Amino acid sequence: MAVVDLLELPALAAPNTPVVGLDLGEKTIGVAVSDATRMVASPLHLIRKLKFTDDAAALFKLMESRKASALVIGLPVNMDGTEGVRCQSNRAFARNILRLREMPIAFWDERMSTMAVNRMLVSEADMTRARRAEVVDKAAAAWILQGALDRLRSL
Repeated sequence: MAVVDLLELPALAAPNTPVVGLDLGEKTIGVAVSDATRMVASPLHLIRKLKFTDDAAALFKLMESRKASALVIGLPVNMDGTEGVRCQSNRAFARNILRLREMPIAFWDERMSTMAVNRMLVSEADMTRARRAEVVDKAAAAWILQGALDRLRSL
């Protein structure tokens, strides 16, 4: 498998299996998972980055526990549509994952996802700054994954 266009993901992922969404940060990886029908994304876990092989092992363990068959990775595109260093880093992460395990991987434009999640957690959930820091990355992963799932359903 390889990195694919989001619209190709359903045909390449095993049927009736969840998809995992990732929000790749500098220190953490926010992980979200869909249900088997790929309708709803839910925050799942936060992986504290150590080294790539450890991070990948933790990710694979989560995927196996949920029987997930594909990944959607947030791509932090600049507001003007260009790709910077963080996009390159996320693309490299995907390539490195594919060296360890075959699976379909797609990217989803995550512009402003963390900002939107923070705003939601402050206004709707009335969370403290410390509590938000614990949940924002996995909530951002769910936001990213839900956006991709919604796009797939709109076809």
